[in-house]
Amino acid sequence: MTHFRIAAAALLLAASSIAQDWPNWRGPNHDGSSPVTGLPTDFSQEKHVRWKLDLPGPGASTPIVLGDRVFLTSVDSKRERLVAMCVDRKSGEIAWQKDAGSGFIPDGMGTRTARGNRTTYASPSAISDGESFVAFFFGNGDLVAYDLEGEEIWRRNVQEDYGVFSFQWTFSATPTYWDGRIYLPVLQRDIPAHKPKKRGGGRRRRGPSDEVEQESKLEPIESYLLGIDPKSGKTIYRHVRPSPAKMESRESYTTLIPWVDGDGRKQLLLAGGDVLTGHDPKTGEEHWRWGTWNEGHRQVWWRIVPTVVHGDGVALVCAPKRAPVYAVKLGGEGDLGEDALLWKSSGRPNPVSSDVPTPAYHDGHFYVLSDVRNALSKVRAKDGEVVWKTDMLADYLWRASPTVADGRVFCMNHNGEVAVLDQKDGKILHEVRMSTEDDDHNRSSIVAAHGALFVRTNTSLFCIGK
Repeated sequence: MTHFRIAAAALLLAASSIAQDWPNWRGPNHDGSSPVTGLPTDFSQEKHVRWKLDLPGPGASTPIVLGDRVFLTSVDSKRERLVAMCVDRKSGEIAWQKDAGSGFIPDGMGTRTARGNRTTYASPSAISDGESFVAFFFGNGDLVAYDLEGEEIWRRNVQEDYGVFSFQWTFSATPTYWDGRIYLPVLQRDIPAHKPKKRGGGRRRRGPSDEVEQESKLEPIESYLLGIDPKSGKTIYRHVRPSPAKMESRESYTTLIPWVDGDGRKQLLLAGGDVLTGHDPKTGEEHWRWGTWNEGHRQVWWRIVPTVVHGDGVALVCAPKRAPVYAVKLGGEGDLGEDALLWKSSGRPNPVSSDVPTPAYHDGHFYVLSDVRNALSKVRAKDGEVVWKTDMLADYLWRASPTVADGRVFCMNHNGEVAVLDQKDGKILHEVRMSTEDDDHNRSSIVAAHGALFVRTNTSLFCIGK
């Protein structure tokens, strides 16, 4: 009996520890929420700081927290390298740091630098099973896995394997680890986004006819989903995902989100290319699709950045720029049609809209942070009713995705200014800058794990707790 009680206590302790983790970019539920409690509200760069770690350079990746380990990526600014880091959660000391990404994109694939246009290649977040591996993906296509002690297991480059990425901006989708596999979507335009530079030869003025003739000779570029074995890094399948969209509207920077339907069937949700789709994790095959938010597919510059989020059997998709958000009833087969649209946001100007941040979901409500309207809205999932809307500071863009935990909503803007809002009424409880006064382009989401907040800026990682 004593042995049984000890074993039961150990299992409860392990389950409690796992519940406190932040195991992927959008947290334990893949929706930006956490069950963690006891978080501070009135913190600063000095107050309630358990530790602060100076980072080697910028990066938009959100840290993941697994037990006593924190994993994140960064650019080493001095050496122009892409690094993977493991930090001790309790002390803030670096357990190990590796030159994970090559720091360059493969020959003939663009500018040879660790920085992309307006971003860095260190934007995707790490993934791990918490036991045997942690994998890091970079915008140049490098995908590398280590064991938890930092020994390299395997590495590959997705561009070398399947061709040059065709995106206007730096590709930055975070992979998904679920049910024993790694999944990565590459939704891109079907012609090169950037024409290769010619070497040598004479010069002449090019006209529109030259562009058409050159593009007609190019083979179409496919969008696809990868299923990858985490033990070997080898591809299990590559499933081609067709799209009715045109040009940049085919591009998606979103992450695959797990969902289990009412019959217990596992699916992966994916937004991009003017449609929302559900896929079989075992094969990548498409079960259903819904769309579109781009009527007649007339808009050709509508790339998708926010990842789909779901709750209460509803998937929320954010159309780009200042367009509405769309709530889709999950379930079904084939083309779901107009009947699947439960509601969409409305109003002039429409406060419920997001061009970049991915909304959060918690307890029957979506929390939509609008970087184009500088507002955070709490929206009821079943009917789209706006419970409250709070105007945010408009000096810098709000592009980090919001986090819901301990009765509050945590947001951070490009300047590293953090806003803490009451989850019930939207009242701003606290505002503080966690970066330097002139800093910009901070895009990492705030993490709630093990009774603490982890705030990552371009220069530092803070652990904040009572």
